[in-house]
Amino acid sequence: MRAKDVEFDVTYVDLWDKPDWFLEISPRGKVPVLKVDDDILFESSAICEYLDEIVAPQLHPADPIKRARNRAWTDFVHDFSGALGKIGYAKNAADVEAALPAARKALELIEEALEKERETGPFFNGPEICLVDAAYAPLLQRFRMNDAVANTGLLDGFPLVSAWTDALLASDLVSKAVPDEFPQAWEDNHRRRDSYVWSLMQEGRAAAE
Repeated sequence: MRAKDVEFDVTYVDLWDKPDWFLEISPRGKVPVLKVDDDILFESSAICEYLDEIVAPQLHPADPIKRARNRAWTDFVHDFSGALGKIGYAKNAADVEAALPAARKALELIEEALEKERETGPFFNGPEICLVDAAYAPLLQRFRMNDAVANTGLLDGFPLVSAWTDALLASDLVSKAVPDEFPQAWEDNHRRRDSYVWSLMQEGRAAAE
């Protein structure tokens, strides 16, 4: 919606304490949910596809083959999220180490896709944000935050993905998509999960005192 300059109101939901009104409109209890007049849409990819159909400029490629490949890489976001999430929410260093091979494989696939799908960057298809960028930006944003603490250096081995991440995080379209209190919410999430990242944060604070 920001990429298309659509006017909208946003209501943030505490996913640890979901209000009843939200559960009534979200079939899976997940965000985002888009309310269009009296109609409710859910699931990120479905919402993005709807917006791309009704509001210019179109963020999907015009070429049908390239558009289909973009949709395929958007579908891969679920596997990608699972692979990187096992690092971000690992309980200890051993779990991080065990999760690295699957994460590297997922990153290898995206690295190859970035090389094949564009002639220049900085985004997935080239100089303009597309729906693939919108799908991966939140995951890469959170992974960078996690890895600033866990320090796996995982993205160092994938220069195209690393540069793509830098470009996404430098865009106001991404940075303004979260509320000002997001860093605290991210930290609270790790505390509730008692993650390895949380333990490292605590160790760092104790060492600084």
